[in-house]
Amino acid sequence: MSVAGWVKSGGSTLGTNRTTPEKILDKVAEQFRKYKIHGLLIIGGFEAYKSIIAMSQNRDKYPEFCIPMVIIPCTVSNNVPGTDFSLGCDTALNAIMDICDRIKQSATGSKRRVFVVETMGGYCGYLATMAALAGGADAAYIFEEKFTIKDLQEDVYHLKAKIADNIQRGLIVRNEKANDYYTTDFIHSLYSEEGKGIFTARKNVLGHMQQGGSPTPFDRNMGTKLAAKSVHYLIENIEKYKKDDGSVYTNDPGTACLLGMHKRILAFRSVKGISEITDFEHRIAKDQWWMKIRPLLRILAKHESTYEVEGIAVKAVSDSDNDSS
Repeated sequence: MSVAGWVKSGGSTLGTNRTTPEKILDKVAEQFRKYKIHGLLIIGGFEAYKSIIAMSQNRDKYPEFCIPMVIIPCTVSNNVPGTDFSLGCDTALNAIMDICDRIKQSATGSKRRVFVVETMGGYCGYLATMAALAGGADAAYIFEEKFTIKDLQEDVYHLKAKIADNIQRGLIVRNEKANDYYTTDFIHSLYSEEGKGIFTARKNVLGHMQQGGSPTPFDRNMGTKLAAKSVHYLIENIEKYKKDDGSVYTNDPGTACLLGMHKRILAFRSVKGISEITDFEHRIAKDQWWMKIRPLLRILAKHESTYEVEGIAVKAVSDSDNDSS
């Protein structure tokens, strides 16, 4: 199979399968044994992450899994723990912004209109948060940050005051699984009813328009770097753990790992360690870096809110102290 020209194409040309191997580990091990697989590179999202965990946890039972294994996180949701960015999320974010810009542009001749936009991402609010921040949204509702009807009311009052003060348009972003009861339809209806006489509301569920398309330069470059680094890692470890008969065996937890970007550095991290910081029920990390920038949304939208300030207290040094030193 040739990979020529794949760099400019979106989608999963290799094909995808969302089935995880927990119930068929014996059949997976049989295929590993049949084809004498000595190293494994998995490209995928949360299912791929769960798969490599399942295989690494069953190395004692299936020696075929005692080989170097690497996962490259690749999902628009950016919900795989152990990395700040997954392949595809930047392309999806750019697609969302392009659509939001088009939506707002379509209302250039209209006055006093609020758009409620629903993004993908499962329980992960990365796309909604970053799209809201880049698009100048007035609010972004996500699963990780709980909100109540009171919060929705306050946002409605904020937009009514803002639009009454000669601002022509508003933007509200909601993650698809932000809340089971405060759905996109509910929020749209709330804004439509409460905004009567001041603004009108429109709803847009972006759906699969966020997927596909040409990858952004960031995703293209990161994909190339991750692939090259993973192949080098696999070759190095296959040689390291090769036995005299040509087979490969290792049960070192560090050889079942995830390659991701953390604070601008590409690094391999054991999935055993990452699993401890994972919320498997909601398929997200327990702590996500982008949550710290969410207060910027309300600041830029000029909400009357209380903000938590993070900083380092610097002790003032007097002239006498300087002289004595």
